[in-house]
Parts: sequence; structure tokens; C-alpha cells
Amino acid sequence: MTLDRVHFEGITGHARRIERSIDEREHQRFAEQVWQEFLDPLRDDSGTELLAPVAEQQLHEIAFDTAALAEPTFETTHGLDSGTINPTSYKNGLVLDVAHAAMAAEPSDLGLHRKRSLITTVHSGDLASVQEIDERLDEGHTHNRLLRAPQVPRFEESVVHELALYLAESSHALDQFDAVEELLVLDGPIYPKGMLNWADRAPELRDLLYDEPEPRDVIENYIRLVERAVERDVPIVGFVKNPASKAITRTLRDRGQQAPWAGDTALFTRLLERGEFVETVDERGETRREWERDADALTYTSWFRSRGGADRLLVGDGASGGNASTGGTSSGPFGIERSLDPEAYEVTFFVLYDPRDDLLYRVEAPLALTEDESCRQALTDFVVREVATERGPPRAVAKADALARIGQRSTNDLRDALAEAFGTDRMRDYDDRRWGGESGG
Repeated sequence: MTLDRVHFEGITGHARRIERSIDEREHQRFAEQVWQEFLDPLRDDSGTELLAPVAEQQLHEIAFDTAALAEPTFETTHGLDSGTINPTSYKNGLVLDVAHAAMAAEPSDLGLHRKRSLITTVHSGDLASVQEIDERLDEGHTHNRLLRAPQVPRFEESVVHELALYLAESSHALDQFDAVEELLVLDGPIYPKGMLNWADRAPELRDLLYDEPEPRDVIENYIRLVERAVERDVPIVGFVKNPASKAITRTLRDRGQQAPWAGDTALFTRLLERGEFVETVDERGETRREWERDADALTYTSWFRSRGGADRLLVGDGASGGNASTGGTSSGPFGIERSLDPEAYEVTFFVLYDPRDDLLYRVEAPLALTEDESCRQALTDFVVREVATERGPPRAVAKADALARIGQRSTNDLRDALAEAFGTDRMRDYDDRRWGGESGG
């Protein structure tokens, strides 16, 4: 059933009244003011530095043709991604997720593409019912593991999902890193951001980060990956397709500024989007102000080091985000031993805006790599060229995504096969029938 015309008109009428009360030109001016006055560095109300330029703070613009025709900075690239079936609950009390990680090469390497990592994480109220498994499949090309998730009174789905996703990705990256010759691009951030966000979600999730071995094992994998990259002089970057940080906008509000954006993505989009406001007359004869976007060039920022949000947990000894009794030891965040200077692990990033699809991407790398100007420039040039050419993520990442993705049909078949193996049924709700086309069960 669709909305009647009278309902549609009523809603859009509200929107027209809201639009007249918002001065987007003022938003544009404030975005420029934030760029010029607040980010070098950005401090919270206690004076702690949350964001700072790695080098000179700049905005850049490059025509699509110029970017696409530039000489490649890397002859070979590798991408890595992990896909899941999403958390699934069963009538016997089990909650699980299955993650599938793959690495892709550009140009292609079919032998590498065959290698996979499968992680199944299971939450059960009866720990004795779940026996952990570690085995090899497909003539040794697939590492298949089943492990028990830490017990929690709630958030079981988040725990099994993040553990499976990030353990599959990080362990596969470490296992196959020797195959990477010049550059590894992760599909997503360079650290397990979804898991690190547990520190701010709820006490029971926060405690898992510091008290249980499984989350620490995942975080340690990413730290070891950074160390391997530095040791081999092979850069790693994270290509974040849907950045969701609010560190800047939240800090601005805490400091008394009326930041009008829902998050940092909206702020950077307003800053990087090029165009002009024009006045038009609609079918009612009403004058409206509309934004006409220029869509002939990519725009992007210089690099910043980030110490806000979940990124703060990798800063120094981690004490700013650690548990007072167990976290932030002299070993490093979460008590994990590290071989590099503490600052080497810090997150740095730049953002890039593609006006063709009105999308903003965030590109991350550890400071150990981006503090070197030549490496920083090579990574920037690579991403700019790839986005201009591919109109989205770098080609190696898109290939890894295609390899790792678990399609909906495979997801449903696997969920049902697991239910049969458990001798139980999946828990279903009305939306399974309403949206999934299921007739019953």
C-alpha cells in the first residue's frame, strides 16, 4: 500500500516550511570556519588534543580525467574483506554468526583467491554444549574455526557478530600478508572499530574488551598487522565506505558551537562539495533556493591524526580509554605488548568526496606510515586515482568484497542447515515472513 496523494502533499508541505527555516549558506560558512579555526588542532573542553594535521592542512581538487589518467603509484595491490550471515538465534538458545574472509589481488592471483578463513562464533548459556574446533578444509586452503563467544546477559548478537567479522578479517590478513607485495587495502577501518565502540556502549561490553581473551586477541591481530606492515615496508590502508564518526561535531557542541550536522560525514561533505545556490520558482509560484552541485572533480582533504572516539583507545598506553584496574597497562592498550613507539599505532585519515554519487569516503592508515611524506602522497594518489576510475572503492577491494560476500540465498541455506544440525529451528519474527517471502515455519 502506498501513501495517498493528500498524505504525500502534507508531508512535503512540512518539508518546504522546514527548508525555508534553514539557511544552508550559513552552514557552508560555518563548515569553512570549522576548517580554518578549529582543526589545527581540535581540542576538547579539557584541552586534550583529539585531531591534528599530520602536515600542512589543505583542501585539494582534481578533475576526474586528470586523476584517472595519472600513472599508478603501485603496480600490484591487494584487497581484503570479510562478510557474514549476520547474527542468527535458534530455539535451543544458541546465537551465532559466520564470517567469511578473502583476499584479492590486482592483477588477479587465483591461488590467493582460493584461500579463505571461516569463523563461526557461538553464544550459549551452556558453555559445555559448545566444543571449539580448528581445522583445515579444501585441501588446506580454508582455515575453518568454531569458537565460543564470551557470555553476556545481553548484546549477544553484537558480540557474536563483531567477534566473527573482525577475527576472520584480521587472522586472514595476517595469514596471507606475505603474499602482499606493495599495498594492502582493507574494506573498512584499520582497527576493529565496531568492537572498540563497545567501550562506550554498555558496561558489560566494555568489560569484555578488558577482561576476556577473545576481544583482545582480535585487537592484537590488528596491532600485529601494523607491525608487519612497518617491518616489511608494505603499507596498509583502510577504505571506509560509510564513515560514521561524530568526534568533530560532538566536540564542537561540547565547546558551545551550534554544529548543525548529524556527524562528521555531513560536515566534510558540506566543506568539500562544490557548487552554488540558485533561486528557482516551483509549480506553486513559490521561490526556492536550491543547491546546484559541480560534478566535474574529486575533492579531498589533507591527512589528520585522530585521537577522538574509538581511535583514542589506540593512543599511547591506552589509559584514556582503559579500565582503571585492568586496561592501559605499560604494555599498551588492553595489555598488549607492542614493538613500535606508541604513536606509531595512531589512526590517521583523510576524506575524499565524489560528487558523481554525492558520497564521502574516509581513508585510514597508521601514523607509522603516513608520517613519511612520500608514503602519504603515494597512498593519497592511489586512492584518488582508484576512486576516479572505479567510481567507488579501489578495484582490489571490490574484488575482495565479491569473494567474501555471502549471498542471501547462501545465508538462508546455511542458517537452515545449521538449524537441522542443531536439531532445532531458527527463531523467527513477523518481519521474516513480511520481508523475506517465507510462508511459515
